[in-house]
Amino acid sequence: MTAESRPLPDYAHEFDGRVALVTGAASGIGLAVAARLAAGGAAVALADFNEEGVRAAADEIHRTTGARTLAVRVDVTDPDSVEAAVRATADDLGALHLAVNNAGIGGESAPTGEYPVDAWRRVIATNLDGVFYSMRHEIPVMLAGGGGAIVNMASILGTNGFRGSPAYVAAKHGVVGLTKTAALEYAAQGVRINAVGPGFIDTPLLASADTVARDTLITLHPAGRLGRPEEVAELTVYLLSRRASFIHGSYHLIDGAYSAQ
Repeated sequence: MTAESRPLPDYAHEFDGRVALVTGAASGIGLAVAARLAAGGAAVALADFNEEGVRAAADEIHRTTGARTLAVRVDVTDPDSVEAAVRATADDLGALHLAVNNAGIGGESAPTGEYPVDAWRRVIATNLDGVFYSMRHEIPVMLAGGGGAIVNMASILGTNGFRGSPAYVAAKHGVVGLTKTAALEYAAQGVRINAVGPGFIDTPLLASADTVARDTLITLHPAGRLGRPEEVAELTVYLLSRRASFIHGSYHLIDGAYSAQ
């Protein structure tokens, strides 16, 4: 049998018995990740600031996959709220094995010398502090349960600059460094931690962009299009799976060759 003729592996049950927490799960990449984990057999806690949206998302995933789901309202800028979300996941679903720290915002657009201080603080609080607070509370629960895997959602702007987005770029660079540091600290204890760096993805975050701005973003990607949430979900879920058992502290780009230029 040739490699081309071999059937693709069946990953429908690769997360059976596993419990996952996904932040920013009401829409976009977070929703796609949560749905993919549920399709793979995981029980999934969907956490988001948008309480109505995340409840609807959890209900829909349960309806379509039959997986156990839990909707949790979380404000990732508040460490107490994050702790409560992690605790609710472990208490209601029985454990915490997998986490995707995906919640984030885009922020305002302005040059560094003109960037509003309140906007800076808001972006850093959500996109960087939120990842730290999440890992701060996820890791002890995973260690107590024998280990786990975490994926932090960075960006291509975790390795590149981008005019007008100093706060977002700084936060995503911080996520990459935080990921590598935590991976070093916990690799020997059975918790794998990695980061994913999507290019511009067709999500609600870009919904407000006009046609000209959208077309401009497309031209930045040699692949000639924006990415899809489901494509990011596939990479993320692979990194959470046992198939990626020797991948620690890595930063994986999925960007239609944006960063290859």
